[in-house]
Amino acid sequence: MLNTIKNSQIARFFLVGMLNTAFGYSLFSVLIFLELHYSFAVFISTVISVLFNFKTTGKLVFKNSNNKLLFKFIGTYVFIYFLNVIFLRIFEIQNINMYIAGAVLILPMALISYIINKRFVFQPNS
Repeated sequence: MLNTIKNSQIARFFLVGMLNTAFGYSLFSVLIFLELHYSFAVFISTVISVLFNFKTTGKLVFKNSNNKLLFKFIGTYVFIYFLNVIFLRIFEIQNINMYIAGAVLILPMALISYIINKRFVFQPNS
């Protein structure tokens, strides 16, 4: 079982993602608690998390520590940020609590992030 996870890129992505998400969502929650608007809370938590995520995702998931890929990685997170804000706005219109909305979006945003990172950022030829 441990070897399967170790050899499975997507399993490693989700394990590393759990660590990255715990950090990012905790920061997001603190900022919402401090009554920061959700768009700023997502922006700040994303920016702070990106550098840490770049290293953990690149090295542990995709076995690639090429720092030249940082801008592509940041581009991925810019896209994820705007997508996240759009969905949070939809939840806001529906009067859904921002803590719940943020939690609901974790898995879909993670899947989209994995696909983009695998195909466009940490592709084997990079």
